[in-house]
Amino acid sequence: MSLAKITSYRGRAVPVSGDDIDTDRIIPARFMKCVTFDGLGKYLFNDVRFDAKGAKTAHPLNDPRYAGATILVSGRNFGCGSSREHAPQAIWHAGFRAVIAEGYAEIFFGNSTQLGIPCVSVSREDRKAIEAAIQDDPTIEVAIDLAAKTVRFGSRTVPFEMRESARSALMSGRWDPLADLMAGQAQVDAVASALPYMVAR
Repeated sequence: MSLAKITSYRGRAVPVSGDDIDTDRIIPARFMKCVTFDGLGKYLFNDVRFDAKGAKTAHPLNDPRYAGATILVSGRNFGCGSSREHAPQAIWHAGFRAVIAEGYAEIFFGNSTQLGIPCVSVSREDRKAIEAAIQDDPTIEVAIDLAAKTVRFGSRTVPFEMRESARSALMSGRWDPLADLMAGQAQVDAVASALPYMVAR
């Protein structure tokens, strides 16, 4: 059984500029005391979106012009720091379905892929061009084409890079290894039943 095939994604975008944005900034550790990931979205970038008194800052996610955006745009080494899977979970539960950045921390990239979040890498020049376009017109549509390996925004199209194994997994609907394992339950049971140490005595 395969999941949804993710071959493209389009939506409005929000620029969250900066390099080395780590997972603690994406979702502060004190919000990770949860049994499920539900509800993590409201804490996305909490400590930079709100000041010590809880008042909203000038963070882009607080800007009403970007309300409803579903694509994050950022800089180098996005998702670095600890390996917490809560970071991509917070991004997902906040309504974002794709990330465009100059590069990603390895574990963050893998955790995002397993949620079906395409994380595509563009050059610094192209990232700045995308940010400038959405700052000029926050309603502009940004389209990510996994097959063509391009990002289109307005009249411009730029190339992106993505690890081929992740791109293939997303496009074939095989991006969640747990779903793959569960789909093979019958085969797992058959192998287990043939193992002498798995037979009930």
